[in-house]
Amino acid sequence: MPNIKVFSGSSHPDLAQKICARLGINHANVVAQKFANGETNVEIRESVRGEDVYIVQSGCGEVNDNLMELLIMINACKIASAERVTAVIPVYPYSRQDKKDKSRAPISAKLVANMLSVAGADHIITMDLHASQIQGFFDIPVDNLYAEPAVVKWIKENIPEWKTAIVVSPDAGGAKRVTSIADRLNIDFALIHKERKIANEVASMVLVGDAKGKVAILIDDMADTCGTIVQAAQKLVEDGATKIYAILTHGIFSGEAIARINNSSFEAVVVTNTIPQDKNMMVCSKIQVIDVSMMFAEAVRRTHNGESVSYLFENVPY
Repeated sequence: MPNIKVFSGSSHPDLAQKICARLGINHANVVAQKFANGETNVEIRESVRGEDVYIVQSGCGEVNDNLMELLIMINACKIASAERVTAVIPVYPYSRQDKKDKSRAPISAKLVANMLSVAGADHIITMDLHASQIQGFFDIPVDNLYAEPAVVKWIKENIPEWKTAIVVSPDAGGAKRVTSIADRLNIDFALIHKERKIANEVASMVLVGDAKGKVAILIDDMADTCGTIVQAAQKLVEDGATKIYAILTHGIFSGEAIARINNSSFEAVVVTNTIPQDKNMMVCSKIQVIDVSMMFAEAVRRTHNGESVSYLFENVPY
């Protein structure tokens, strides 16, 4: 593909490699390193003048360092006369801080949007934003891809009893996502209402719907400490579900998450590779991965050729 350059930040080189392989191009040459005092230094080692540049950097791991590295790379390409710079951000950093839910709370997702715009990004490609309104924090085009088509495909191929299963949202916020998947599979859905006393700790749960004697599929956009989904699984077991799967777009898995999953009643915890999962899979046999690199690669190809991206909202490119 002429005039296209795909650079990778240091957060997820494997995903960038897969995107390049799918597009049939070579990975562009960039070196990111840290000075002794911890400052990030980026060297773009090939010409980007007049090129269509894509920078792949996920908001995981050392989130702040990776975000800073992305901003520096965008700026470096912009001032080196790149025609257009697109940030491919599989996991949008700070996406949970998207509203003032209490007085004096920051709206950090908006701050990140401003930083990306000021750095010189012309276009953003991301996946399953925690709140789709984040697209409105930008004045540049944002393509929010959905993992849903890949999730539906995985369910049909890997859960033999999917026709009699029930999809469950572990909180009221994910109801829309779950109803959409339930409609596509033509099966029932339920949701769990939770009451939180303090952040990251759930107090009590109530299941709205009937899971007795069914396979339950918990679906959420991200799992961080996994407290919510493990408790939701416990609730589903109490209410008579026979098997429980969890399907999450972004498996952040921080703190006690892996230990919780290992001790839980899940058949499998399925995540996409928007965040590298190799280390987690070594210590937890329940974690399985859906590859979504082809969705990003196809979004990059379509954007580069000026085609519509909306096909990807309903279908998995093969």
